[in-house]
Amino acid sequence: MPNYKKDNGEKRMIQKKYDAIIIGAGIIGNSIAYELALKGKKTLSIDKLGGSGFGSTAGSCAIIRLYYSSPEGVALAREGYYYWLDWNRYLNVIDPDGMAFYKSTGAMVFKSEVNHNLVNVMKSLDALGVGYLELTPKEMKSYLPHSDLRSFHPQKLMDDPEFGKPTGKSVNGAVFVPESGYISDPKLSTHNVEMAARNVGGDFLFNIEVSDVLQKDGRVSGVSLKDGTTIEAPIVVNVAGPHSYIINRMAGIEDEMNIKTRALRVEVAHVPSPEGVDWEKTGIITSDSDLGVYTRPETGNHFLIGSEEPDCDPLDYVDPDNYNTDFTDQNRIQAMREAMRIPDLPIPNKPQGLVDLYDVSDDWYPIYDKSSLPGFYLAIGTSGNQYKNAPVVGSFMSKLISYCENGHDHDKDPLQYRMRYINHTLDIGFFSRNREINKDSSFSVIG
Repeated sequence: MPNYKKDNGEKRMIQKKYDAIIIGAGIIGNSIAYELALKGKKTLSIDKLGGSGFGSTAGSCAIIRLYYSSPEGVALAREGYYYWLDWNRYLNVIDPDGMAFYKSTGAMVFKSEVNHNLVNVMKSLDALGVGYLELTPKEMKSYLPHSDLRSFHPQKLMDDPEFGKPTGKSVNGAVFVPESGYISDPKLSTHNVEMAARNVGGDFLFNIEVSDVLQKDGRVSGVSLKDGTTIEAPIVVNVAGPHSYIINRMAGIEDEMNIKTRALRVEVAHVPSPEGVDWEKTGIITSDSDLGVYTRPETGNHFLIGSEEPDCDPLDYVDPDNYNTDFTDQNRIQAMREAMRIPDLPIPNKPQGLVDLYDVSDDWYPIYDKSSLPGFYLAIGTSGNQYKNAPVVGSFMSKLISYCENGHDHDKDPLQYRMRYINHTLDIGFFSRNREINKDSSFSVIG
């Protein structure tokens, strides 16, 4: 007999058998569900929280940027950019809760020794035809008026007597990429995709946990839920964000992976703009590896300030079900680092912002792949820099699943994905679970 579950206030019939189960209803999970449903698969998305995007997606800064050090990273971001510009048409549905939208700001990326003065980034942008401006420190002033462009690298902790003291007369310049911005509401964007998936036959089940990944005859056969329900499916996709490693252990596939994932606790600071500055309307995205922080305009005329994980800051890997949700000194450190660049930036006595989790791999590049368990697929290690790529990930993951289910060996002969918007073919093997650690990675949110 079918189960009946209350889902988003609506009583819906949940079947006992599906073509595909997607574990996780964040932006990437929902994008995969939508693309699979578009291909005629009967899908079920399961999430332990109360709705789409309620997990780490809700805490995403939702930045849309095209600068990566690898051509693969730029290609993926470039393709994803066009999905966001074409959002309503792509989803082919109007969400009664409203539609998320792209806000263009441009992005200024600081040159530094940390990023090799952006040599590889510019080569990758050139290879994909992404326009940008190289800026001298003097030219940077037109984008960051009243800024202090001295160098403060390397960064230090607040208890260091040298904290906040300049170490050089000037930063090395910057690259400005006009085609950059952010999405108005990451949680709403995820609900938009849920509505699109429902519109083509996808089901969703919230407020319940997966307790086991089932196997039969040497392949995945479905999942068990904590309420005792068993749901059958020949395809299961792990898109569980910070809980992804737990799901991998249930499936018994973690030990065979060369690249693994962990949950990382992070903080983002929200700081009011300097007096007389309308940063919400006129501000840009910045990526300042000299300071070890990135920023974007935030609602309420604030600066949103995140960390680029400078070497001096410890990484706080945690149990995703038991971690400190209170602000620590990290919030204030990030705000004070940005105040080195913007001296008039007010630092509130009471911290503002958010505490959330990243799902990060060993080299901070995502894993988009099959697994050693036939029928069990991975879209994990995505936190911090893959939100922007969710629609195109949904597209190629659906193709990867079809490719493997039709008998192709993705490990030996990786899927070559022809992109929808740009004239480019992406080797999905780049994101393999069995790759060697990418030494060119920033080992930070920058990717």
